[in-house]
Amino acid sequence: MANREEQPARWRLSRPVQRRPRRRRHRNEGDDMKQLEAVTAQPPMSAGGTLQNVELRHLRYFVAIAEAGSFTDAAERMFIAQPTLSQQLRRLEDIIGAQLLHRRREGVRLTTAGAVLLETSRTILSLVDRGVNHTRHAAGLGRQRLQVIMPPHLPDALAAETASRLMSAAAAADVDVTWLEAPLDGEFSPIRQRKADAGLGWLTGSTEELPAPLDVMSLGEFEPRLWIPSRHPAAGRGTITLDEPTRMPVVHGPRRADAGTYDAWLEVLRAADPHFAFTDPPFRHSLPMALAFAAAESRPTAVLTGPCVVVEGAGPSIGQAGAYDMAEVPLEGRPLTATAGLVWTTDLPRQLQQILFDSADGVGCVPLAQAS
Repeated sequence: MANREEQPARWRLSRPVQRRPRRRRHRNEGDDMKQLEAVTAQPPMSAGGTLQNVELRHLRYFVAIAEAGSFTDAAERMFIAQPTLSQQLRRLEDIIGAQLLHRRREGVRLTTAGAVLLETSRTILSLVDRGVNHTRHAAGLGRQRLQVIMPPHLPDALAAETASRLMSAAAAADVDVTWLEAPLDGEFSPIRQRKADAGLGWLTGSTEELPAPLDVMSLGEFEPRLWIPSRHPAAGRGTITLDEPTRMPVVHGPRRADAGTYDAWLEVLRAADPHFAFTDPPFRHSLPMALAFAAAESRPTAVLTGPCVVVEGAGPSIGQAGAYDMAEVPLEGRPLTATAGLVWTTDLPRQLQQILFDSADGVGCVPLAQAS
């Protein structure tokens, strides 16, 4: 982390750390309110094409329809009648002067104009919600809130350590934390879309590849565990080359559990065999069941987990027969890795960003136990 002389005056971190988050201009509450004022202070549009009479409810209805994919589901989500929702959407299109959605039997699809408005609407609604929350907090009417996504398939030690430190830091700052259990893709789309403030997930590329307006603190590098039949020649060697697993079925996934690492590791393995594909596990949440099924297959079958072992030094040194006559072996050269990162939007108030930064800093300074 840059020392204090290198940091902007309005963004002073409370203590130095070893890792550097992405360099980006950090914003504070004043920036948030200026942007909100700029949005709400737009003059009414004239007949020359300026927007007038757009209300927040129009934007909330539009976002609900776009995210639900149908008027029926959106109406249920917003607790209003479907004809009313349709009427409000037509009103918004009349104000803007452009069609926002293609209405089809299988659902709705955004037009080019609709895709632009969707991103803008999410930003505006997020700023309004945070502005109201911050105002209530300043008036002593409530506490600030931090919404954090925790994907379901993280290593227990990583998830528990991060959650514990985040709750402690938030409590000390008089901030509430609400948790959402949901998958995160490689671009952390739910956070970019302002469905949550932050999330813990996997970075499969460099931090500089993370799309705006996101910032990240790295929590360490992880790799998967790989089992092969104990009779396989690699089990005797105690290590396996990257091309060897591509010659057998590899149980891994499903993709919806963690699309980011699934796609990244599939790309690595397809470099060795362009026709390689993963085999879905018989049961999503049971590694012992996957091992049992692989051991019972008539042809050699491997089992690959998601990122779960901290990459440090030599890694696992295993080659002995394990459960169900399967042996765990490391991949030569560690070609499959993912970096755990705590990610947040840079338009959060400074105090909330500081909580996230301090929490990630604390996790990074503590060695995490090897996950099973």
